[in-house]
Amino acid sequence: MERKILARPIAITDVETTGLDPKVQEIVEIGLVVIDQSTLMIIDTLNVKIKPEHIETASEFALKLNGYNSADWEKAISLPEAMALYAEKTKEAMFCAHNVTFDWSFIAESFKKTGVKNEMDYHRLDLFTMAWMKLKNSGLEKLNMNEVAKFLGIPEEPLPHRGINGAMTEYEIYKKLIML
Repeated sequence: MERKILARPIAITDVETTGLDPKVQEIVEIGLVVIDQSTLMIIDTLNVKIKPEHIETASEFALKLNGYNSADWEKAISLPEAMALYAEKTKEAMFCAHNVTFDWSFIAESFKKTGVKNEMDYHRLDLFTMAWMKLKNSGLEKLNMNEVAKFLGIPEEPLPHRGINGAMTEYEIYKKLIML
């Protein structure tokens, strides 16, 4: 039986990538926090490093931002393995990210590349848009994840960025924004 929209889990996702273009660059890490929409409790999580197949296309800036290095990614899994795990945990869930266009573009491209079936709901939740709606009259001048977190009294995501840290920060932001 299909779940109604307000009963679907929310899959708060943060990807770390080798650059900005999902057709050229790739995901090197996925952080996922799946929550129950009504209780806001965590149902499941995923924290995986993914072995890049074309590190030569990586942006130096992106690799510095997410701290990618071959030693830390020695036990990373393949993209098909990662997407199978992600798909299993996000079935019927609504995708959510702080910059939904960016994260979804990489997730969608990865589903396409791997042939793993995406069984998520087709709706997308954007934390940036939620923050804009709730905080536009607050005097906050920037709505990037760390500025919104600081404004809401949530610790910033530490550097280097990690998928699970980003997803957990987004989860805390989501909870605060829902309560405003």
